[in-house]
This record gives sequence, C-alpha cells and structure tokens, in this order.
Amino acid sequence: MKNNSTTAAPSSPAGRTTGAGRLLITVYGIFAISATARAGYQIATHFTDAPVAYLLSAFAAVVYIAATVSLAKPGQKWAIAAAVAICIELVGVLVVGSLSLFDQQAFPHATVWSMFGRGYGFIPLLLPIIGLWWLYRHRERANR
Repeated sequence: MKNNSTTAAPSSPAGRTTGAGRLLITVYGIFAISATARAGYQIATHFTDAPVAYLLSAFAAVVYIAATVSLAKPGQKWAIAAAVAICIELVGVLVVGSLSLFDQQAFPHATVWSMFGRGYGFIPLLLPIIGLWWLYRHRERANR
C-alpha cells in the first residue's frame, strides 16, 4: 500500500549527533578548549588586572564544555541540557556584548563574549543561534 502523505518525515533525534551535527559539536569543542585555555592563562597570570572579565571567560568555558558534551550525547535529556547551555550562552553573549559595547570601562580586558565575540569573528554570537536551530530541527516528537 502506498503512502500518499506529503509531509516530510521529522528529522531523526539521533541525527543531531551525526553529519553536520558533528561539525557543530567540533566547533563547540574548539571553543571549549580555547576558552578554557584563555581563562586559565588570564586567571593564572593577570587575575588582578580584570577579575570580572577573566571570571566571565572561565564561565564561558564551562558553558562551552557543557554545550559540547550535551550536544555529543544522544537522547532527549541531553538535548534539553544542550538547549539550556546554549540559551545561557546566547544570553551571556548578548549581555556581555552589550555591556562591553556601551560601558567599555566595565570590561577593560576582553572576554570571549566581549563586543559580541568580535575577537573570534563574531562566532560566539552566531554559534548559539545555529545551535538552537540545530536542536529545534532534530527535536524528538511526542506524536510519531
């Protein structure tokens, strides 16, 4: 019997960790490593110069690590964890980016999220948008 349904099948939730999803996970992994290294170096060598900026870099590193791990794991609970981490990332980029743009005295030294990630080619601004879109496209549906 032929199925005449014209609606496309929903994306497989397992597909969020394969194909282009692996590229997304890789980019998050690179940011996790670079933000961790940057924060570690800044805190170890210049912490007294700008403690808020350097602690924000460390926080960004933790968020990128959480996003990387949760994106790499299959399953609905991991997808929710990834969405939470990526939402925190987006809010962080928007808040820190705005504050660093309008109150440059508050951030005398750059963080990963300063000026909306200008030092990283604005990837920190685009990455959470892409990440949330990817999770949305590969969400599990209750009614299959």
